[in-house]
Amino acid sequence: MRLQKYLSAAGLCSRREAEKWIESGRVAINGRVAALGESVGEGERVTVDGKAVSLPEEHTYVLLHKPRGYVTTLSDERGRPTVAELVKDVGKRLFPVGRLDYDSEGLLLMTDDGETAHRLMHPSHEVEKVYHVLVQGDDIERAAAGLRTPLSDGETTFAPAGVEILSGRGNGGADRAVLSVTIHEGKNREVRRMCALVGLRVLRLRRVAQGELTLGELPAGQWRCLTEKELQFLHSIPEKAAHSRKK
Repeated sequence: MRLQKYLSAAGLCSRREAEKWIESGRVAINGRVAALGESVGEGERVTVDGKAVSLPEEHTYVLLHKPRGYVTTLSDERGRPTVAELVKDVGKRLFPVGRLDYDSEGLLLMTDDGETAHRLMHPSHEVEKVYHVLVQGDDIERAAAGLRTPLSDGETTFAPAGVEILSGRGNGGADRAVLSVTIHEGKNREVRRMCALVGLRVLRLRRVAQGELTLGELPAGQWRCLTEKELQFLHSIPEKAAHSRKK
């Protein structure tokens, strides 16, 4: 197993972060500083900053309803509340899969399974994410139509979103409406940036679904374990992605 994949599977970090650790000399195999691209063989000892690393016998997956006012990290240099504090009673070190910014809320998967996290986040698998977005704008119906087309801010191009107006119509004036916005790319602050491009101000943003994971009625700040059906979905992502591409 490649070293960065091993560290990710051990639940320490993402593959990308693992590569940074290896390049900075923090990782060793059998007491020797490892190089990027090396593999870990059976029985070999891996350490990070001198501490032994091993693969967990069983992984843990929880679905958290992230409230606004929390950062999606394990620690914050500015002292802001983190999502790690909300799942500390799980009894295991879990990291967030993907991001929700400080002012956003909703569904966030927390796990110690780096490989599954990697598959879920990888854009090639096109796992849909659904957001309910309270917006304000002069012509919301026209803006919603704009979100259904490719958009670009000069630096990033965004694929068309699936958009449904859940409430309100925005027929002129500073009207408000709740939109259901479905995307699959997961670019940084994607929904907020897309809304800005079509003249909408985001007042509140909540992720309600990611693939077959759904937020439901889970209260803000609370977490639950995944159902068997949700676990099956997570572990079948590569097969589903391959199947959809063949169609």
